[in-house]
Amino acid sequence: MESYESEHTRFIREWMERHPEEIIEQKRGRALWWDKPPQTPEVRKDTIEAEVPPKAYYYDVN
Repeated sequence: MESYESEHTRFIREWMERHPEEIIEQKRGRALWWDKPPQTPEVRKDTIEAEVPPKAYYYDVN
């Protein structure tokens, strides 16, 4: 039995086969938005100290 493949999935798969340079661009985009370098303890400490505590009621403007 053949498994189902949506038109969108088929389009993306075929697009990537015809445009292999897009894989490099995809990896660059992922690195830009998702992959974060490891933090040093000093940077992590500064980040924690810079955090502002949330208000008790988030929608209160005062």
